[in-house]
Amino acid sequence: LSPAVHIQTSRALMVISLLLGFFGIIVSVVGMKCTKVGEEDPVTKSRIAVAGGVLFILSGLCTLAAVSLYATRVTYEFFKESAVPINARYEFGSALFIGWGAASLTVLGGSLLCCSCPAKEQRGQQYYRQSQPSTAREYV
Repeated sequence: LSPAVHIQTSRALMVISLLLGFFGIIVSVVGMKCTKVGEEDPVTKSRIAVAGGVLFILSGLCTLAAVSLYATRVTYEFFKESAVPINARYEFGSALFIGWGAASLTVLGGSLLCCSCPAKEQRGQQYYRQSQPSTAREYV
């Protein structure tokens, strides 16, 4: 017996969410200013970080859609008139609340990464190295 369509759809959305989150982690690590991977230009690094943020937002939205789809189906089945007694029907479990929390935090994290885009006045500027202080002192 195959599971119902809403369960298969939720599974597919969760797998897509996991893949988007995985690639979001990789792209975000490359886009961090503290890493030496990729470009040295800070504008390019911040654009890569924004791309990672977009992947995280998409991952969170897929998770939110999957969990909400399943919750909608559980609610529909619970209130549907049926011969199944109320104590034998499905109810919201802790996994649904964990899924909603995870989706919210993933979207929030992706939004924070998207805020790392440089302002327009900073786009042309480069970071300059500060000259090293001299250690030799002149004694008179």
